[in-house]
Amino acid sequence: MPHRTAWQALGQNPLKVLGSGWPWRSLAYLLSGAAFGAVTVVVLVVALVAGVVSLVVLVGVPVLLGVALSGVAVTRFERWRLRLVDRDPVPDPHRPAERPGLVGWVRTRLREPATWRELGFTAVSVTALWWMDVLVLGFALAVPALVIMSPLDDPGAWPLTIVGVCLLAAAPYTITAWAGARAAVTRLMLTPRDGELGEELTEVRASRARLVDAFDAERRRIERDLHDGAQQRLVSLNVMLGLAALDAEPGSPLAGQLAKIQEQIRLAVEELRELSRGVHPQALTDHGLAASVENLAARSALPVTVDIRLPRRLPLPVETTAYYVVAEALTNVVKHSRASRAEVHARLHTDLLALTVRDDGIGGATPDTGTGLTGLADRVAVADGRLRVSSPRGGPTLLHVELPCH
Repeated sequence: MPHRTAWQALGQNPLKVLGSGWPWRSLAYLLSGAAFGAVTVVVLVVALVAGVVSLVVLVGVPVLLGVALSGVAVTRFERWRLRLVDRDPVPDPHRPAERPGLVGWVRTRLREPATWRELGFTAVSVTALWWMDVLVLGFALAVPALVIMSPLDDPGAWPLTIVGVCLLAAAPYTITAWAGARAAVTRLMLTPRDGELGEELTEVRASRARLVDAFDAERRRIERDLHDGAQQRLVSLNVMLGLAALDAEPGSPLAGQLAKIQEQIRLAVEELRELSRGVHPQALTDHGLAASVENLAARSALPVTVDIRLPRRLPLPVETTAYYVVAEALTNVVKHSRASRAEVHARLHTDLLALTVRDDGIGGATPDTGTGLTGLADRVAVADGRLRVSSPRGGPTLLHVELPCH
């Protein structure tokens, strides 16, 4: 699948990193970070000094105000630059100005917590991050180059050429690793907090989470009622009919009718069991995600390969979300994809569950074609996860979900 970040590409498939564009994108990210950081340091230092010196005549007030608001411009460029190594954009936390004009814009920005957080990020960037970019680039590229050229001054130092070549071969991994780590820190610091999204949007997110939790609790209650109520009554009724059949004359019409009734009850019990598994599978509660997905695969009309390796049980909300993503995805495969097989793959990367469902069908899955992708995206969003779908015409279709497991 197309990885969303350089960190994912390096962590999930390091052998293929060299043949991808991630090292070059990472190199461009670090080079632009070093250059932009150097320019930012010079501009801010000059502006800060000029503002302090001219403060006695009040001319420095606008200059210092510009320094305070510099984080807005710096982070805007950082969000744009971040797309080199992280394909998902970071939302802009700033709201529209309350009044038109420059004064209204400045007043709005000065009252926003995001403005001061961005100023803090700018301070961290100019004092540490861009220096780290320069150091990593020097260690990954400049040092190997100097070592390789050592025999030019001392022919007896030719073995250093081999050392330099080995160091240079490791450069793509070093550059990609630091670019991924730097991008993760940048995203963490620039992602809007709930308090910055506005009270209405925060309440919408909270209410949507409450609705999903209530819906899951109701599904579990219905599953218990079906299992402990209707199924048990039907099983008891089937036993009673079996006892009555013992008193009927073998081969008589009554015995035949009782046998037919028993068969219908047996089918009804099987249907209820299948329904209860769809409402909330007991295997998910008792044995976890891997076992419940294995059960799904065993009941699927298509061959499904399951490769789920988790070091521990995940939080129940995460397992529930992942299970229904797989269930809906496999249902879509059977109904719409014309596939001959499907694969389910899941791994836990520190505190992030990466789940992938792939099929070899005809592709073309979109939210507008009634495949349930919108509902899946909503459920994943409630869990603060991310869902990505790749389904070109002609296939294959790949659904990738990331769920945090804090």
